[in-house]
Amino acid sequence: MLTRGVPTDRRRARFRGQIAGVGTTEGTRVVVGRWLDSPLGTFADAMVERPDGHRLLLAPSPDVARFVAATYDFDEIRVEPFAVSVEGGRWRVRGASLELDLTVGRTTLLGGLLRLVPRRVAEAPWWCALTDVVARVVLDGVRTRGDTGDRTEWYGATGNRAVTAATGRWEGADLGELRPVSPPPRFGFSSTPERPSVTDVVTTVELDAGVPLVGPAG
Repeated sequence: MLTRGVPTDRRRARFRGQIAGVGTTEGTRVVVGRWLDSPLGTFADAMVERPDGHRLLLAPSPDVARFVAATYDFDEIRVEPFAVSVEGGRWRVRGASLELDLTVGRTTLLGGLLRLVPRRVAEAPWWCALTDVVARVVLDGVRTRGDTGDRTEWYGATGNRAVTAATGRWEGADLGELRPVSPPPRFGFSSTPERPSVTDVVTTVELDAGVPLVGPAG
């Protein structure tokens, strides 16, 4: 959805959903986005950093691939069928390259603190700019605000639950067991918390008026 109340030479779009971040004993670190409401519709994607440092984006469509790649850095982009289904505390992530099954547990201490903040405040860009100062100190690699030149993004977290178990395969090979997301993946200005978790988030993207939400093909 596009929002009002910004300068006429800028426009904003909001993405509401969840982000799951996990590490594995094999060395792969994965950040999965499950977006329930966005200008690009409902979709899921994943950012993957392999043990050798190779960074990949798995996107379900060219539009999603172009949008994410305009903000984050990857060595390879794969457009392939990709979906996330959630039932209770179970996440089932399925793509042509990646399969993950996650067990999500209780609210973390961070999640409890996030719940104390009214949702409208937590989602506001001005609040995200303030929390970015704290995140830089207490959460290695995590940022709640970033600027890439033609766009600025704010991440408003409203909840956080621990991932307690994970199994998965990358191109058919076993990824091993659940481990912290360490070192932080190098996708761009922000990573995910080191502790494997699922974060409820609203991402606000502000673009120059002349910049399309999705760039040209090719």
